[in-house]
Amino acid sequence: MIELIALVLLSQQPLTPFNEGEASYYTVSSSSTLTASGDTLDDTALTCAMLDGEFGDYFLVVADNGRSVIVKLNDRGPYIDDRVIDLSKAAIRELHPTSGLMDVKIYRLGSGGARAPGN
Repeated sequence: MIELIALVLLSQQPLTPFNEGEASYYTVSSSSTLTASGDTLDDTALTCAMLDGEFGDYFLVVADNGRSVIVKLNDRGPYIDDRVIDLSKAAIRELHPTSGLMDVKIYRLGSGGARAPGN
């Protein structure tokens, strides 16, 4: 939540969510080890998968419990109805120590630059 407050104060503009809905997580044990961007899936990295957005973009994910995490988009998904984002295991643990599903709001922070797969 501190990241969101700092961002609003620094930008002096209201933030509107990029997307909102249900978040889930995925791990190396349940997914391919390569992401759509060509990165290796890492359970300890703060990353996410969404159907929209450019690879390398950063997003602030705020859970309904008030906790937040900044993640980097490096994969596509989720492919389950009503879910808007898949988070790495490390990212979802930042939001809640035991939950695997939660309601979130997602804010686009900026671009880290898109990369072609394999680069």
